[in-house]
Amino acid sequence: MKKNILTLLLFSFMTTSCGLSETDVEFRVERTVEAYAMSWTATAQFQGGALSAATPEPAPTLEAAATPTSTPEPYIYSALMPEDWREWPVIPTSISPKMVAIYELGQLQGNNPNAFTKIGDCHSMPPEFFAVFEENNYDLGEFGYLQETIDYFPGSFVRQGYAAKLGLTATGVLSVLWNDWKECTPMETPLDCEYRLHKPSFVIISLGTNDANGVAPFETTLRRVIDVTIGNGVVPILATKADNAEGDHELNEIIARLAYEYEIPMWNFWRAVQPLPDHGVILPDHREHLTYPGFVSTGDLRTEYLEYGYNTRNLTGLQVLDTVRRNILREELEFIPTPVP
Repeated sequence: MKKNILTLLLFSFMTTSCGLSETDVEFRVERTVEAYAMSWTATAQFQGGALSAATPEPAPTLEAAATPTSTPEPYIYSALMPEDWREWPVIPTSISPKMVAIYELGQLQGNNPNAFTKIGDCHSMPPEFFAVFEENNYDLGEFGYLQETIDYFPGSFVRQGYAAKLGLTATGVLSVLWNDWKECTPMETPLDCEYRLHKPSFVIISLGTNDANGVAPFETTLRRVIDVTIGNGVVPILATKADNAEGDHELNEIIARLAYEYEIPMWNFWRAVQPLPDHGVILPDHREHLTYPGFVSTGDLRTEYLEYGYNTRNLTGLQVLDTVRRNILREELEFIPTPVP
């Protein structure tokens, strides 16, 4: 019976997703943003640093919500095509105006500007990933400028969210069978539950390792994750994966293709681990798992510890979060490039 319900849910989801146009992404993003902006009937006001809803007034236009304070430079997402994803930088160099508009939309919806979340499998979970930055168990080394971003997101680094779980797939994050029955409503997906309860402004989406079996179409399900994210006014950051569990790097190319089409910032974690011993993964038996430095913190970002997969993940993940945050908020960038091959 449970198997039949799962099959029915998966079939229903797949038929809905397959009905979406995969060639007119720009139209879809704009319409999603416009729909949420039009449905919002309260004026957002900052009072004492917190966002609150005032007396209902006519819905603000998207243009008014996203108007920059200065004329932006012409935006070029990438001179490289998705099939050249191996050459994309580890950290994106610029942010699309669409991402700024999505952020502004999220503020109108009441998202917390000082909150981000993680979507993924064990590599996106505390304590190894990010939690060390709130447990005073880290050393930024020469990357001291990243302390400002650590301070900007109190509570988000150490938090165990509802959309980061062992073995999680892109299909799983969209399935009610993977939700937390104590905190989430019975028919709520882990993704919807996380956005409702935490209300983040940014999200790192790191999926693919457990999707390599090909049971469900990864591109279709990841598109749906992106659509739900944008609809909630959350700025997505897509991450490539260190492993090649599928054998031909197809999933990383799909991630790059969707990042290119949606103009989403991409964290090219795969490239970051290429110079590391064994490319930062445990060989030969655990090639999907990242290496770590034993009794030394995965938050130690001094040079001698950046030969480990988890330490490099924490550094480059923090760098991409810092870069996206500063671009969105129009802050001056401080950046020490991560070594690449």
